[in-house]
Amino acid sequence: MSELCRERLATQLAEAVAEALRQDLASQERALLVVSGGSTPVPFFQALAACELPWSRVEVTLADERWVPPAHADSNARLVGEHLLKGPAAAASFVPLTTDDATPEQGAEVVAERVAGLAWPASAVVLGMGGDGHTASLFPDSRELALALSTAEAAVAVRARSQSQPRLTLSADRLHRSRRHFLHITGGDKRDMLVRALSGDDVRELPIRAFLSCPLAIYWAP
Repeated sequence: MSELCRERLATQLAEAVAEALRQDLASQERALLVVSGGSTPVPFFQALAACELPWSRVEVTLADERWVPPAHADSNARLVGEHLLKGPAAAASFVPLTTDDATPEQGAEVVAERVAGLAWPASAVVLGMGGDGHTASLFPDSRELALALSTAEAAVAVRARSQSQPRLTLSADRLHRSRRHFLHITGGDKRDMLVRALSGDDVRELPIRAFLSCPLAIYWAP
């Protein structure tokens, strides 16, 4: 039953995001979609790829990325390529958050310039949330969290004790630059974490709180 609920949720979210893109494309040449990685969004990606859209006018980028090659099993870019940029949706322009540099610190400036050239404000930012209350790569145990929450720069290199790989994340400021925000989560543990996040205001404890004060459409299934 929970799998069916998650599939329905993914379809509903895909329809909402597709409609957001259609609305914006009615009055502008290009529209931007920012998505998250992980296992939760896979059915959403597949449902969105099946939606009828002028995909050649859509830009897609990520909220964050592990600093790994695009073909790596842990790459969010690979996930998007395999599940979203398929069929007609392959006509969309995908903008990755990695470079050939050895570290995200070395590549952050290039990525920030690349991201800044996209069609902001985004039509939609689709966020996920971890069991520790992180979203994008805004981790509670990251030394760069304060910077990522406060900087006007588009991209920040991140290293967290809880993560085995360095990452690059869009800053909170950049993620806020969207006409619409969606939170896509599943499972009882994520529901409980969201309830906890809603009951407090310390953003450094639970970084998802940085987005709970703005209009946020929450998509949850067991």
